[in-house]
Amino acid sequence: MPQWQSGWVDGEFGNALEAVGPRLRALRKQRETTLSELSETTGISVSTLSRLESGSRKPTLELLLPLAKAHGVTLDELVDAPPTGDPRVHLRPVSRGGMTMLPLTRRAGGIQAYKLIIPPSARRGEPDPQSHEGYEWLYVLNGRLRMVLGEHDLVLSPGEAAEFDTRVPHWFGPADDQTVEFLSLFGKQGERAHLRAKPKDRPTP
Repeated sequence: MPQWQSGWVDGEFGNALEAVGPRLRALRKQRETTLSELSETTGISVSTLSRLESGSRKPTLELLLPLAKAHGVTLDELVDAPPTGDPRVHLRPVSRGGMTMLPLTRRAGGIQAYKLIIPPSARRGEPDPQSHEGYEWLYVLNGRLRMVLGEHDLVLSPGEAAEFDTRVPHWFGPADDQTVEFLSLFGKQGERAHLRAKPKDRPTP
């Protein structure tokens, strides 16, 4: 049984549960999210969210799961109060398939910012473009980023950027044997794509 679940059942995390309200409020304020926006994202009423933050409503698993997802944190991070008593939650890097994603901010229903680090070993084999709802803006910090967007095969160098509708199938990874680092801003709204990059095989002037 996971630690948080065992503690939930045995009542060992009573003090931590009391700290959930201030942590929920701190997360929401940090992301500049209103109770109405959070309610729309989670399906939890504004009055319930308000009572959770004030401590007048006892948190339950059914309430905390969607809130943890909306704030981009794990349930452990939301429930386990740090020894300092600081209610803030510091977002942790996430690794997927060798790629590291460092959340810079997470605003429920709004723009999400990440720093992504992709080593050459994480993108072996042929590109496998994926699509989903949303809109994305990329800015390359270090290395050279190969981006496959629809029928385009592009390379972005440090200082170059691209913005695109994520409903267009897309894929990205290192353009060579060097690690690439870039910033990503992802949101639900956006206009049509405007690319600022050179084709993969086009020589640099």
